Amino acid sequence: MDDALQIERIDLACEVNNTDHRTQLNSMDRLMVRRGQPFTITLHLQPGPHFQNGANVNFIVQTGPVPSVDAQTEAKFSVSKFISRSCWSATADLMSENTASLTVCSHPNAPIGVYKLILDQEAGVVLGDFVLLFNPWCKRDSVYLISEAEREEYILSQDGLIYRGIPKRITALPWTFGQFEPGILDICLQILDENPKYINDAALDCSERRNPVYVTRVLSAMINSDDDKGVLEGNWSGEYEDGVKPTAWKDSCTILRQWSNGSCRRVRYGQCWVFAAVACTVSRALGIPCRIVTNFGSAHDSNGDLLMERFYNEFDDNISDDFIWNFHVWVESWMTRSDLTLGYEGWQASDPTPQQRSDGVYCCGPAPVRAIKEGELTVQYDVPYVYAEVNADVVEYIKLRDGRVFKMGGSATAVGKFISTKAVGRDEKEDITHNYKYPEGSEEERKVNEKANHHNRLVQTGEEPGLQIKIRVTPDMQIGSDFDVYAQLKNNTMVTKTCRVMFYAQAVSYNGKLGETCGLSEFTEINLGSTEGGKVTLRLEYAEYGKAITQDRMIKLVALLIDAETREFFRATKTIVLDSPEITVNILGVPKVGRSLVADLALLNPLPEPLENCVFIIHGANLTDQPITHEVGKVGPKEFVTAKLEFTPKQPRQRKLIIDFASDKLHNIETYENLVIYE
Repeated sequence: MDDALQIERIDLACEVNNTDHRTQLNSMDRLMVRRGQPFTITLHLQPGPHFQNGANVNFIVQTGPVPSVDAQTEAKFSVSKFISRSCWSATADLMSENTASLTVCSHPNAPIGVYKLILDQEAGVVLGDFVLLFNPWCKRDSVYLISEAEREEYILSQDGLIYRGIPKRITALPWTFGQFEPGILDICLQILDENPKYINDAALDCSERRNPVYVTRVLSAMINSDDDKGVLEGNWSGEYEDGVKPTAWKDSCTILRQWSNGSCRRVRYGQCWVFAAVACTVSRALGIPCRIVTNFGSAHDSNGDLLMERFYNEFDDNISDDFIWNFHVWVESWMTRSDLTLGYEGWQASDPTPQQRSDGVYCCGPAPVRAIKEGELTVQYDVPYVYAEVNADVVEYIKLRDGRVFKMGGSATAVGKFISTKAVGRDEKEDITHNYKYPEGSEEERKVNEKANHHNRLVQTGEEPGLQIKIRVTPDMQIGSDFDVYAQLKNNTMVTKTCRVMFYAQAVSYNGKLGETCGLSEFTEINLGSTEGGKVTLRLEYAEYGKAITQDRMIKLVALLIDAETREFFRATKTIVLDSPEITVNILGVPKVGRSLVADLALLNPLPEPLENCVFIIHGANLTDQPITHEVGKVGPKEFVTAKLEFTPKQPRQRKLIIDFASDKLHNIETYENLVIYE
């Protein structure tokens, strides 16, 4: 900016914004918004330099103690003509000579937490603080949940039912989650700040808070206090004189406030349903859809063999480490799994009750429920443990005083019964056992058990022996950007290995036909000690891959690892698809039969070079007689392509308007808008 703006006061419009973002129950005095959704504030300017509708006005947002653009805990952006739903952006309107309306939208993958919004000028001006939360209403957010009834239940509902008892007598415990009660959100953010990962590396921890998988795993560890300054201490002894009996708790807020007001000292005492209820409160407060799940006949597999071997003495006392709980309670959280292959999105089981260590910490999950059902025990995180809780076979033995052991019998159906959660919108129990396992005794169940036992042998022995190489990619790989991909190495031998690594990228079509090389890391020599890992980075630059890729936007990554001593070759491949830009659609007009509507379209050119021959096309059954085309021509780098296309609906009911965009360098860009047309 040539001349600094002098701001007299700022109106964060908390009441309006919080209502729009469904956070009004938290507070009306503080700005609390959700990812990927715009919010609007008003700037009251002192007489002086003119705002000029935001020309040359720049902003910075920051979160965490060490904000960084690379870590996505800092973003810099300018006022533009349109709001983008795929990056931090802002628009501005001059309401009067001294009043400007500023609309800001966050990246849908931005880290959650407390942010500062700063006017970037010579003397930076803090416009205000705001809290950013996950957004189940935003399609680009990884916690997006399509059903409004489920969003109402799993995000907005402040009370619920927790099922306990035995299969023949299941009782419902009413519980107040209270995620919108005064001060609770601040306590939930405090839990994140007290976790050991934040204390060890605050910059990395804050960056990872963009990922609900990471946040859920942190919460699983922090709700219990076994390794850290967590919230609850577990106690199953029956002796509770120095605390509160687990059965006495009926709400989460009392527990959370006691923890926070007591300088983060553990609250005594909790058992599984209390741990799960507090985890549900914190998850919903942060914007992660969450529900309580109860498993009746829940196995605790102490040695990871998927078998409940129960040893009894002659007095019928259980003398084994394996045991079966009458019921056990955990939580499920809804999210995509960008760290896994497609198919494992949706409900993820997570257990904050401290039963067993995972990566050295008392936590469990998130484990994809589908992976549990299919016996995919190599999928992250902790699938073998949850699989055993719902599907382990039971074998019983008697051990005599003289040391002899006799098998008494067993059961393949004693574990994992009536897995239950509260129904959506109703105070009724919903049986979700079918989500976790196939019907007992079915052919599908036996096949899954065979596969699970095979996978478990791999899990029990750790990784495969020898040298290992895998390719890892980042979640944000939009066409036009430069980004890094990684070849990760691991030496699972007992000796130091000298390795040579080659890593390259090649354009590829959907049918597998290879094109030109578009990235190359020459042979790199690396020494890896026993069990040591390493990494080779390959930078993919648009200047190179832009000339090579086809309209499929696919790149094949290949990493070669050579053992210098044995001359053994190891190879890893991965095909990536570059993300396309988003078409922003606004429908103007009244959606009635015979009334003209206008599709107001915009697309930001993500490329560092111009687009030519830009064309928008719209079409839809009973919305257009034939495809309607609008030729835009040429648009510069990082500029918006815009168009307004008029159409007239012919028939009532819900219709899909299909929108396509094409140009000389971008192809196959499409979206749709659901329209409800009235008579």
